[in-house]
Amino acid sequence: MVCAVNPMPRPKSLTQTQIARAAMRVIEREGLAALSMRTVASELGVGTMSLYRYVDSREQLERWVVAALYDTLDPETPSDAAWTVRLATLLERMRKAAAEHPALVPLLVTRGHTAQGLLRWLEAILALLAGAGFSAEERMYATRALGGFVIGAVQLEHLAPVSGRAAQLPAHEHTAYPLLLEAAKTGRHVAPQQEFERGLSLMLDGLHRTRAGRRDPRPAPTRSGAARKRPRSR
Repeated sequence: MVCAVNPMPRPKSLTQTQIARAAMRVIEREGLAALSMRTVASELGVGTMSLYRYVDSREQLERWVVAALYDTLDPETPSDAAWTVRLATLLERMRKAAAEHPALVPLLVTRGHTAQGLLRWLEAILALLAGAGFSAEERMYATRALGGFVIGAVQLEHLAPVSGRAAQLPAHEHTAYPLLLEAAKTGRHVAPQQEFERGLSLMLDGLHRTRAGRRDPRPAPTRSGAARKRPRSR
């Protein structure tokens, strides 16, 4: 008598992209502290030990998540635009990608060093700076400063937005810190995008003047080759 044997179901085959997206969903829903092999396996509908067939550790999960975010960055910019416009475009793309996933921002610095998407983005920035005539040392300083500005801007946008900060300064401190109060009131109605663009404009102006080797009163163009208007000092 021959008995039929039901074959065991084959384990689900997973890709790095599927695992990274599942980990991203866990982080965005429950926070970075909730990320683990168990929670990601549950998100994927597989056993924890099955996930170990693809991923060695939580650290690798974090690297894959960051790589997935950086892979969305397009390093190409219009070749006929001013170098400052092209630079602003790349930085805005980074801000947008990070701002869409604010819970991942802490990982962008600690886990992104080998992500191919980040390396392509950095290479594009360095190429623009090299083409503009900056030395290797200047390119290094500029790239670090610009990258830090973008990541810092996203963190401030979500953790400490400039709008409404005046209300957080105690009334008894108003006379002790008049300039801080003035700055807080000024920023009360400033949107995150406006804050980012204005801060970036100031940084690009500095690079523009460094390149010129003199104190050029004209601000660097940041969008469509047009310079941003500065408010007149009273």
